[in-house]
Amino acid sequence: MDKNSAINVASVLSEALPYLQRLNNKTIVIKFGGNAMIDEKLKNSFARDIVLLKQIGVNPVVVHGGGPQIGKLLEKIGKKSEFINGMRVTDSETMDIVEMVLGGQVNKSIVNLINHNGGQAIGLTGKDGSMIRAKKMEMTRAASEHQATEIIDLGHVGEISTINPSIVHTLDQGNFIPVIAPIGVGEDSASYNINADLVAGKMAGVLGAEKLLLLTDTAGVLDQQENVLTGLDSKKVNKLIADGTITGGMLPKVNCALDSVNSGVKTAHIIDGRVEHAVLLELLTDEGVGTLIKS
Repeated sequence: MDKNSAINVASVLSEALPYLQRLNNKTIVIKFGGNAMIDEKLKNSFARDIVLLKQIGVNPVVVHGGGPQIGKLLEKIGKKSEFINGMRVTDSETMDIVEMVLGGQVNKSIVNLINHNGGQAIGLTGKDGSMIRAKKMEMTRAASEHQATEIIDLGHVGEISTINPSIVHTLDQGNFIPVIAPIGVGEDSASYNINADLVAGKMAGVLGAEKLLLLTDTAGVLDQQENVLTGLDSKKVNKLIADGTITGGMLPKVNCALDSVNSGVKTAHIIDGRVEHAVLLELLTDEGVGTLIKS
């Protein structure tokens, strides 16, 4: 390494110091999804980021999705995926596939990746220790202008009733990294498929996390000229929704981030998971790689 490169490395480490001090012994919940879960280089950089955070005294909690992987297996067995308002209709057979993919294939591959990079990860679903209690999601829509509202049956799609964080606290204290699949259990012992962003947001609130990070396939929240916006709060977000700047798939992510900061999480970050080491860049540098949202 030449002198300029060495100085550059030292400068980066020096810039990270105040962030390292601030995050020591704090909990950070990270929603892992999108392209970061598919690209091998991004998967490995994510795993290394998580291991490094644990090594420096941060308690990372990973919540993951797996929609594309579920769709792929359903297609393989000849079952067509159906979506209503972005929610996968989940009958009993589809729920079996969801549990197999999320709780098995995807969860264990993330655990293995973190462990391969020197961490100690433990894979869980929300059913373990009754960690995530869920209920059937109720969705309605107007059938037509002159007809009454109809109830849509999404099957085993759930929403969170309660979260018991004790198992996560136990793993944190034992120097383990929890990796959680977003499957909940109902009062009737039925399994429910829950949106991973919602699980991450609620988990962050219950744990009193310092930060919530949502990895996406975009640079963050963009203005109408496609510049990344940051330092947003409820007032600014509501204005951006009203003028049509925030629409579509970004809406639920922004609302999830707002809910988490309103429940006590210090800041929420919607970050570009297509960037290598996005987690470290967002947490430990001045510039970051996404949108910061605060209460």
